[in-house]
Amino acid sequence: MAGKKTINNKSNEKSKLKKYYINNSKKYTADTYARFDLLLESGKGAKLKDIEGKEYIDLGSGIGVNSIGYGNKNYINAAANQLKTLQHTSNLYYTKPYIDLAKKLCTITKYDKVFFCNSGTEANEAAIKCARKYSFNKYADNNKDYKRYKIVTLKNSFHGRTLAALSATGQEIFHNFFFPFLEGFSFAEANNYNDTVEKLKDNACALMIEFIQGEGGVIPLDKEYVQKIKKYCEENDILFIADEVQTGAGRTGKFLCSEHFEIKADITTLAKGLGGGIPIGAMLMNKKCSCVFVNGDHGSTFGANPIAAAAALEVLNIINKDLLKEINKKSKYIKNKLIKLSNVESVDGIGLMLGIGLKEGLNAREIAEKCISKGVIPLTAKNKIRLLPPLTITDKELEKAVSILCECIG
Repeated sequence: MAGKKTINNKSNEKSKLKKYYINNSKKYTADTYARFDLLLESGKGAKLKDIEGKEYIDLGSGIGVNSIGYGNKNYINAAANQLKTLQHTSNLYYTKPYIDLAKKLCTITKYDKVFFCNSGTEANEAAIKCARKYSFNKYADNNKDYKRYKIVTLKNSFHGRTLAALSATGQEIFHNFFFPFLEGFSFAEANNYNDTVEKLKDNACALMIEFIQGEGGVIPLDKEYVQKIKKYCEENDILFIADEVQTGAGRTGKFLCSEHFEIKADITTLAKGLGGGIPIGAMLMNKKCSCVFVNGDHGSTFGANPIAAAAALEVLNIINKDLLKEINKKSKYIKNKLIKLSNVESVDGIGLMLGIGLKEGLNAREIAEKCISKGVIPLTAKNKIRLLPPLTITDKELEKAVSILCECIG
């Protein structure tokens, strides 16, 4: 009996501690997130533990960030050893980690140069600036009526929350309250070639797209549309920018999602899974764009931070060809299991970036809460269940998670 009392006392203490921290979060932090009632404390592999010791299989990986899961020893050592050596210095000087990372990233992707920053939004901001300067350098001359600075994006897109990235986002729900937005952005219908061309004809310097619209509901673009519009951009010297903040770094079973579409963008932006949990963003540039920025054009205090670069370099070592093959196998397994459910209308996406379309009347948030109560953490995107598990999730972990997911969806 004494043992049972001790366990109950410890449980009550942890429950109180959870309540204490959640109350303090509500009291002291901005109310910008609709958080689930979950206080996470540790992780190992694809599993997380909350403050009360309950274990969960993570199918969200911090919205695609924890690409190699939790507790990877090589990753921890890479970051910790760099922290012991040199945690930060100005970009006025060179450090080995960012140089090694730049070389490996350009070698893998066949791009010419990379600019490092801290997030996907920042990478997209850099791409917007690069595209506008490229066009200005080539077409402005002394033309006082120069207007070739417009960026065309797609309706239902999401490119970030800073003002320029938000101006580029093609969803009205994100546009409330923050007027006026930056000029020079317009939105075309996804997969509508004629509409996109019409928008591009109106003084565009670049087209920015997501190959899979993540926040828009995990909706992949049509391959024929992408290839056709890429050709139009090439013929008219309009830069093609690929926002691969969520789809890049192996998420779709290839290092870049563009490989599935058999094209190469002039600029590709990366973040999320590239750092494995430590903030980093990157803008990859082809030869056409690689020398657009010169001293003073752009910068980032923490971009190319040695710890972030060392960690990202280890992520690239882990995301090898064998892992990419496993991602495709796991994707097929998930799709085959879920599409059979009576309450599932569709399973969209590529690799381990999947969106589960639910039958009318079902609520994605409620299903996610039910999953969490049973030890599985999925995400949502609009009224879809969104899956972005760690790329290293084991077959055993995946099987258990999918079984619970199926039970909760019905």
